[in-house]
Amino acid sequence: MDKQEKIRKAYTDFVLENGTPPPSIFQLAKKLKLSEAEFYQEYTSFESIEADIWLGFFKQVLDTLEADPVYQTYSVREKLLAFYYTWIEVLKAQRSVAVFSYNRLREGMATVSPVAKVRMNRQSPRTLQPFKEAYYEYVRDLLAEGRESKEVEPRPFLADRYADGLWAQTLFILQFWVNDVSKNFEKTDTAIEKSVNTAFDLIGRSPLDSLFDLAKFIYHNR
Repeated sequence: MDKQEKIRKAYTDFVLENGTPPPSIFQLAKKLKLSEAEFYQEYTSFESIEADIWLGFFKQVLDTLEADPVYQTYSVREKLLAFYYTWIEVLKAQRSVAVFSYNRLREGMATVSPVAKVRMNRQSPRTLQPFKEAYYEYVRDLLAEGRESKEVEPRPFLADRYADGLWAQTLFILQFWVNDVSKNFEKTDTAIEKSVNTAFDLIGRSPLDSLFDLAKFIYHNR
């Protein structure tokens, strides 16, 4: 177990046992028999530990998917469904930590001004930022694959916002799961299916695209 992993484990154990972060970095470092200087070489705050935990969830999902040969045969829509189903399974295994961190984010959002809250919603809290950046890289590859397979329509102006919409969907699924009280989180599975299908209905080709193509053809051949 490397130093970062030891720090994450000690932080997680403290949170699970006490329902709150450690009183200070000094005390957590002392428990690990590390100097503060050694601790700060790995993490600069408890927030940065939690950010690494969320990124770790994402990496675990990708490792699982990439190890599955069947995943490579899926359509883009099916790949995104598989991502979310696997992500929720990973979160279930560490639900207490995930819910604790998520609630800390919500509490932090509740204390800021409306203007700052809009800015934070757009940029994402720093705790989720590394996860968001990794997710964007993953989903942009999916969207590029979808354009090649004709599952994703490359609409002018709108196509650049597809990744933003899918990230908003990710946050919706996370919030739904945190609040889900159904048996084995069955309603979350339904929310994933419906939200992904709706997203691909919107970013895929529709009758409006055919109408637009016809109008463009008529305009250029008038």
